Amino acid sequence: MGRYHAGKLAACRGVELAGVVDADPARAAELAKKHGCPAFADFKEILSGKADAAIVAVPTDRHHEVGMACLERGMHVLVEKPIATTAEQADELIAMAERRRVVLQVGHVERYSKAFSALAARMDRPVFIDAERLSGFKQRGAEVDVVLDLMIHDLDLAAALARAEVLDVSACGFRVLTGDIDIANARIEFANGCVANLSASRVSQSAVRKLRVFQSNLYVSADLQAGALRYVRQSAGTIEQTEERYEGGDALAAQAAAFVAAVRGEAPVRLDGREGRRALKLALDVGRLVRERLRRFE
Repeated sequence: MGRYHAGKLAACRGVELAGVVDADPARAAELAKKHGCPAFADFKEILSGKADAAIVAVPTDRHHEVGMACLERGMHVLVEKPIATTAEQADELIAMAERRRVVLQVGHVERYSKAFSALAARMDRPVFIDAERLSGFKQRGAEVDVVLDLMIHDLDLAAALARAEVLDVSACGFRVLTGDIDIANARIEFANGCVANLSASRVSQSAVRKLRVFQSNLYVSADLQAGALRYVRQSAGTIEQTEERYEGGDALAAQAAAFVAAVRGEAPVRLDGREGRRALKLALDVGRLVRERLRRFE
């Protein structure tokens, strides 16, 4: 992901790419040459005032270590999702950002999708949310389970749509190709009565990103991968259907622009550490419930 982040930030107006860091020196040198900036093999080399901000796109189990080091030095940080691997680590990152008065933004990139933004603008009070996120197996992200790798996207979207505290969580899941959870299903009940049913798999033959949201007299079906929305409502005794398409959007570029605006003080942080922690806490709860169930039946 670091390669993609570097390209988006380098294209932002008024932003200078101060360097790229990769444990593989050859890969760092290749990317640095492309963007005309220095290459580093150790992230500690950028902590001596070489940059004002950092994108942390290392493996999830190193988010806390690298993020804390950057925040301590007064650098603004955009950290890939999930914000960390434990709620305690997330709390430490949030506290450090507040202490140093710097931006801490979490990379839940789906929030910047044009299709999701359009859907969310039409939703007043959802009563049911159904999401399906399937992907083929990739080594990237395999250091965590499918809940932290994939489902966390939809946990964040569901919480953003419901706009209420979580009352209850139930979940099941299974191991398939790894020693950890590869398929999971979760049911989230919110304090305002909204219910979310979420499914995620990283052992699918095809990629799917479907989201369906229901509220009084409105049903929206979204294919977030294709940027397609279908609205269904009743009017004068008949069912009306309308469709919208949001092709050509670049959510990662929009996220980068939002980060730059927050760093410059031109806009509030759109998705801060506390929202990242909310999604992480939900993901950890789902993972814990799945493992408890697996221990009973395996």
